[in-house]
Amino acid sequence: MKYFISVTILLLVLGGITFSSTTTQSSEIDKHIHPATFTFTPQADTVKDGQYPFQRSEKEWKQILTAKEYRILRGRGTELPWVNELNDNKEEGVYVCGACGQKLYSSEHKYKSGSGWPSFWKPINKTLVQEKEDNSWFMNRTEIVCSRCGSHLGHVFDDGPEPTGLRYCMNSAALDFVPQEKVASYKQKEN
Repeated sequence: MKYFISVTILLLVLGGITFSSTTTQSSEIDKHIHPATFTFTPQADTVKDGQYPFQRSEKEWKQILTAKEYRILRGRGTELPWVNELNDNKEEGVYVCGACGQKLYSSEHKYKSGSGWPSFWKPINKTLVQEKEDNSWFMNRTEIVCSRCGSHLGHVFDDGPEPTGLRYCMNSAALDFVPQEKVASYKQKEN
């Protein structure tokens, strides 16, 4: 009986040591596989919720936007990857907010990320988008919203190309595309 108890205690101690060292090794490995989450930039929270220059009531948004646009732009939804209008668009021009028309991204900064969504390595200007912490779906991500109307556009990740190392992964249904020849005469929606 003493032998059985001694062996059991020994196995528990060895198992605890093995588990402890495996956990430590896993955390070290995770640091390399999953780098630190994207950090907010100083300009990120310059506009507070409800204080956007372009305002509409939810009833008005529902009248202006299609059901899909409303679900994504106002409901913070995500469309399916690969089967969206703008992922494979290679035309020159600008991408504007589908809700208020603010210019957001240039085709010069678009790249093929392999994610299935239109991806950019930077916005036209950092002040055109706002970063917000998003802890939905058991994940910690950085949401991107339009700084003019507060509509959800997508997320930004720190796995993009140089020079920024960022991937602004946008929902196609949250954007409208303006071809280069129409950019000069383009006017965003008025308040």
